Amino acid sequence: MNYQELCAEVQSVAREAGGFIRGERQKISARDVETKSTASFVTYVDKTSEAMIVEALHKLLPEAGFVTEEGTATNRGQRFDWVIDPLDGTTNYIHGIFPCSVSIGLLEAGRPVMGVVLELGLNELFYAWKESRAYLNGAPVGVATASRSEDTLIGTGFPYYDFDRIDDYISALKYLMKNTRGLRRMGSAAVDLCYVAAGRFDAFFEHALHPWDVAAGAFILQQAGGRITDFNGGNNWLFGKEIIAASENYFPEFFEIIHSHLGTR
Repeated sequence: MNYQELCAEVQSVAREAGGFIRGERQKISARDVETKSTASFVTYVDKTSEAMIVEALHKLLPEAGFVTEEGTATNRGQRFDWVIDPLDGTTNYIHGIFPCSVSIGLLEAGRPVMGVVLELGLNELFYAWKESRAYLNGAPVGVATASRSEDTLIGTGFPYYDFDRIDDYISALKYLMKNTRGLRRMGSAAVDLCYVAAGRFDAFFEHALHPWDVAAGAFILQQAGGRITDFNGGNNWLFGKEIIAASENYFPEFFEIIHSHLGTR
C-alpha cells in the first residue's frame, strides 16, 4: 500500500465533491432541507456528494468497507474502512456561512491511517497519511506551543441532540471562558481538529460526536504533533462520542480541566 499516492487520489476526490457542494449552494431552498432532529439536517447535497465519494473511493480501494453519515454504503471491510462525512457543517451550509467541509478518513484494522479534510470557505485542504507529517495546501503544519490556559484559544461544539450532560458541559465552558483567551464554536468538528493541527486553536473538546465527524481531522492532528483521548484519558474517542484534543504541550492541563467536569467519576 502506497499511502502517499492513495492520499493524493483522495484529495482529488474531496476536491471534486467540494466543487459539487459549492455549485449547489445557491440552488438550495427550504424544501430541500430534511430534519433529522431539532438541530440536525440533511439535504440532497449531502446525499449526492456522499454517493460520489463512495463510488470514487470504491474504485481506488475495492476491498475497503465504509462508515458513512448518510448510509450510502454500510458494508465493512476486513482490513480497511473509509469513514466519510460528505458535508460536515450542514447547518452552516444551509444558512450560507462557513466553515463546512468534506471529511474522508481511512481506517486500517480499526485505526486511522489517513485523513483528508477540505474546508470549503477558504478552500483549505488539510491532509496526512500513515507516517507522514500533516499538511495544509501543500505546506507542513504543526500544533501550537502554548502550555498555560491563559495563553490558549479553545475550539468546541455545542450539544445538539444529547443533552444529558449539558450542565457539566456548561460548567466546563464557564471555566474556560474565565481562564483562557476565549472559546470558538465553528460548526464543523473536522475543521476544529484541523485548526488545532495547524496551531490556530490550542485545543478542542466535544461530546455526542460520530466517527465521521472526527476520524480524518483527528488523524491529521496526531500527525501534526497533537494528542487525543476520550474524557477519561482512554482511546475510545473514535466511536465513543467524546474527544479531547490538544497540542502536546497543553494537553496535560487541558485534560485535567475537561476530565474534572465531564469525565466519569
